Amino acid sequence: MKYYSTNGQVAPVSLEEAVVKGLAGDKGLFMPEKIATLSKSTIDGLKDKSFREIACTVARAFFGEDIEPDTLDALVKDTLSFETPVVPVRKNCYSLELFHGPTLAFKDVGGRFMARLLGYFIKKQGLNDVNVLVATSGDTGSAVANGFLGVPGIRVFVLYPKGKVSPIQECQFTTLGQNITALEVDGTFDDCQALVKNAFMDETLNNHMALTSANSINVARFLPQSFYYFNAYAQLDRMGKAGEMVVCVPSGNFGNITAGLFAARMGLPIKRFVAANNRNDVFLEYLNTGKYTPRPSVSTIANAMDVGDPSNFARILDLFKANEDVHKAICSKISAYRYTDEQIAQTMQTVYSETGYILDPHGACGYQGLIDSKLTATETGVFLETAHPAKFKETVDKILSSDIEIPAKLQAFMKGTKQSVELDKDFVGFKAFLLRQ
Repeated sequence: MKYYSTNGQVAPVSLEEAVVKGLAGDKGLFMPEKIATLSKSTIDGLKDKSFREIACTVARAFFGEDIEPDTLDALVKDTLSFETPVVPVRKNCYSLELFHGPTLAFKDVGGRFMARLLGYFIKKQGLNDVNVLVATSGDTGSAVANGFLGVPGIRVFVLYPKGKVSPIQECQFTTLGQNITALEVDGTFDDCQALVKNAFMDETLNNHMALTSANSINVARFLPQSFYYFNAYAQLDRMGKAGEMVVCVPSGNFGNITAGLFAARMGLPIKRFVAANNRNDVFLEYLNTGKYTPRPSVSTIANAMDVGDPSNFARILDLFKANEDVHKAICSKISAYRYTDEQIAQTMQTVYSETGYILDPHGACGYQGLIDSKLTATETGVFLETAHPAKFKETVDKILSSDIEIPAKLQAFMKGTKQSVELDKDFVGFKAFLLRQ
């Protein structure tokens, strides 16, 4: 399988090169030249499989041309040591809980799988000094850092916006040490993401050190997130509820919803998608106007969605490029809604008082987007609850007047000592830091 750039200015590359490079030479994102379709009988049979078995089936469709089946199965099974249960919240409205992994966030699957796949390719190439750059608005950093912790031959640099991630999120990647370095950037997530992209394009840096990315710009990070959608469908199918599946995704950098769109292209019968935005609503604006106007992100209580220029928008455009009217085609498959901090808090309070279910701020956007999309009597709605509420304990407790318990996994991170390097948002300083490594 070859992978081409969304900018179309460089030659297609192998999966191995796409994963190791992360970003294409023309600053585009890699896309597979074809998307395999699973047969109806295969999809109907998912309800009889475990999450690991489902993930292996999907992974073979993605990567089976490039990796031996037994090796790929081993990588997937080593990645998945947890479940992603579908939990009823209201009639025909379910939470897909993606926070049961090591860092209690949905990015654990992508982070762990990429660490294992990149490690496999590095060993295959005989490399022993690869540097992973990752920008985070909250959960990516912890998932990637913990996925790569202690992996031989790989150093990870996590760039995060100073004061704009929750204290618990911060301690999950600043207390690890070993091969993980946290870079505290005086700026926004978009500034962090720009630093990473500019590093890939800098000839001096690339001559100095081998660089790759672990953001969802890397195909090995975002594609495995499609496993969730197949697993959710299988669970609903066991309940007899999978006939008209509608999925609402809290959306920041749009890697997760892009993985869902890939699942739909592979034959998973998702009727439609809903993208839930916070105040950073450039995608909603695109749906309403047909114009994409990125802008600086603003801080919200749903901080992992604080992205003003989502990278994976390029992949969404690419997926629909065969249509005569791309904007119309996207609008026919995806709707979007926008929520202020006040509206997010109100949703959290309402759901908690009426059902007892505790939403984190991101899941609250997903839940409300599903409700506002006006599910029909025959549709089953699933919203992605992307992180455990305890990761945002101060915010959640203040809104709900609660004292939610901090899981043992998070408590362990909180016992560590913060280690970070403070940087300005200018590329010159970041480049100078990397050249000293």
